[in-house]
Amino acid sequence: MMKFFKIKKFHDEEDGAVTVDWVVLTAAVVGLGAAAMALIRSQTGELSGKIAEYLDGAKVEKTFTDTESGFTNNGTDDS
Repeated sequence: MMKFFKIKKFHDEEDGAVTVDWVVLTAAVVGLGAAAMALIRSQTGELSGKIAEYLDGAKVEKTFTDTESGFTNNGTDDS
């Protein structure tokens, strides 16, 4: 008879159930975060490759002409 009361008491306690709920919810959030990170990571790598390709083809001019004053800089340091 005493064993039955211990089992009933164990069955009625909810502290462990709440802990299990939090563990399951936390695992789900971590799983969703990992899945989102995997998707973002692949797209980020592709985008950074495109940016690097564009910048490699960019040309930087060392000279400029100010159209208002007529000043021309030919890229030397003796301005």
